[in-house]
Amino acid sequence: MNRWVRIVRISFMRQLRRRRRKTSWGFKVLDLYILKKFLGTYFLATLLFLAVIAMFDVTEKLDAFLTAPLKETIFDYFFSFLPYFGNQLSPLFVFITVIFFTSKMASNSEIIAILASGVSFRRLLRPYMVGAAIIAAFTFMLSNYWIPPTNVKRIAYTNKYVKNKRVEAGVNIQLQVEPGVVAYIGRFDDPSKTGYRFSLDKFEGKTIVSRMTAQSIVYDSLKPYHWQVRDYMIRNFDGMNEKVSHGRRLDTILAVEPRDFLISSQDQEAMTTPQISDFVEKQKMRGLANIQKFEIEKEKRYAATGAAFILTLIGMALSSKKVKGGMGLNIGIGLGLSFSYILFSTVTSSFAISGLTSAAVAMWIPNVIYLAIGIFLYFRAAR
Repeated sequence: MNRWVRIVRISFMRQLRRRRRKTSWGFKVLDLYILKKFLGTYFLATLLFLAVIAMFDVTEKLDAFLTAPLKETIFDYFFSFLPYFGNQLSPLFVFITVIFFTSKMASNSEIIAILASGVSFRRLLRPYMVGAAIIAAFTFMLSNYWIPPTNVKRIAYTNKYVKNKRVEAGVNIQLQVEPGVVAYIGRFDDPSKTGYRFSLDKFEGKTIVSRMTAQSIVYDSLKPYHWQVRDYMIRNFDGMNEKVSHGRRLDTILAVEPRDFLISSQDQEAMTTPQISDFVEKQKMRGLANIQKFEIEKEKRYAATGAAFILTLIGMALSSKKVKGGMGLNIGIGLGLSFSYILFSTVTSSFAISGLTSAAVAMWIPNVIYLAIGIFLYFRAAR
């Protein structure tokens, strides 16, 4: 061991002896030192990456930004887009952060000095996990509660100025409004909130007791669940007897809204996790099957929270030793693993969409596999 390393080790050990006492939060100087590096590098890396992402996004959507009012572009789009995208890539930022600052510490022989002072490798992992917990808690609140409401404006902006992805019409819509009540709409037009060839069947067990048919049905946007049927006929069945009534207009309440069956590709991004859970339960009760994306979105938010710990473990284990290639090699390995994690998550999500697995299994498969990799690398580095 060269003379410079011995000097660093002796200096670090003396500092630890002088400041062995704990801080008011229960952390030692070593914990705070690593934690500050972790969180500081994470937020700096996030800001730098988001600046680059914003630049590319402006280039891609320049025509739309020139058309839209500047106020809407800044407050409705970018104030939602940047937190949303940053939160989506948070596991990547965590991994790169850990690889970067730990490799730098290792190259400066700080890791060697810490371990030589009597700190175990397991003890060294503690501030990393605390940092991962802080980031995981922050991203959990963002993805589950704070970002979805802001996505409403972002999605409305992109639909208006970039590309309209709203589903504005549906055909052959059949759903269970409530137990024993089944509705059918031949065609529904969202701009006019009007459905055509409407029928409503009521059952007692397997026996139909009432059937309403109408030429059209109109939804009242100002009054939730309020509908008006037009040119209707109601047939009530009592055994072999039948009673028929007609009318021009009839106001009624049906526990269904157009958004329940006109589902766009981005609707799940505008819902908080409790709203997704309620929506999925309602859709299952109504017999609708297009809920996979909502279940995947919900599980992805939970899986991303666990990914912060797993990728921190892998990053710390990979970069804690000084290597001849320097930081560049570790950062290259880290980028490769982090992108492979994101790609793997995308692939497994398709398993849930195709029905091969449940959404929970599909989104947690990458975490389980990379956790095993992290544990292997941890014990290898600890030796």
